[in-house]
Amino acid sequence: MQYDDNLLDVSKRMDFVLLFDVKDGNPNGDPDAGNLPRVDPETMEGLVTDVCLKRKIRNFVDASYPEKPGMEIYVKHHGVLNEQHERAYEAEGEKPTNKPKADTLNSVRSRMCSMFYDVRTFGAVMSTGVNCGQVRGPLQFTFGRSADPVVPLDMSITRVAVTKGEDKVKQLEGGDEESTGKVTEMGRKSLIPYGLYRCHGFFNPNLAEDTGFSGEDMRLFWDALQLMWDMDRSASRGLMSCRGLYVFTHESKLGNAPANQLFDLLEMRKNSDSGVPRSFGDYT
Repeated sequence: MQYDDNLLDVSKRMDFVLLFDVKDGNPNGDPDAGNLPRVDPETMEGLVTDVCLKRKIRNFVDASYPEKPGMEIYVKHHGVLNEQHERAYEAEGEKPTNKPKADTLNSVRSRMCSMFYDVRTFGAVMSTGVNCGQVRGPLQFTFGRSADPVVPLDMSITRVAVTKGEDKVKQLEGGDEESTGKVTEMGRKSLIPYGLYRCHGFFNPNLAEDTGFSGEDMRLFWDALQLMWDMDRSASRGLMSCRGLYVFTHESKLGNAPANQLFDLLEMRKNSDSGVPRSFGDYT
């Protein structure tokens, strides 16, 4: 995708608003609530965690640049974090340890930033066992929150195959079926009919200098926010889509205005005649 040079200038502060929606799906299940869609219990507004959004970005980068040096993903499926730490020590010619000297810690920390896209983007706590220190990433998110209350649904579904052989319906003489067997098994599926979510994000150029985050890294990040939804399709997600990306670029590292004042400039209003919202077209 093509972007204005200001959007790729990592020497200036940026704040952004991401709008995305879900139709007939579960955007972010809550394991403490039987994997129902996350909600604010006081307002029933839907929630999507920053961790969920970062996971989608990581998966997009991993699919875009599989095993490309400098574009690896630190927190990945089936990954072992301490093994990644050991790689950084080996690359620096050092022996892995939990108590490195200051200069060794700085060198392996920098190596982790250069090796892993998500470390130099989001940061990481890498002091688990084999110690590579901690990194504060230049890009951060708030939770996504829906514009209106959502109604989590927990629906019954059926499957025509049984799990265990002893549950199978047995055929009796004469072709009759034994009544004690099962033909189907029941399951559950959680979803919301529709939700439009708004998430706020922040880019800190001072931290970008520290981690080595580049303009090309920023280009990939903007791509991911718009395209990662199509890389994350599943039976549980329903239809999830990016509906808007609004970026406020500042003139310096410190910025020109507080982020909250900029975010207030973007209003989301439900159309008065739309009733219960069921599509993006129900909002202005």
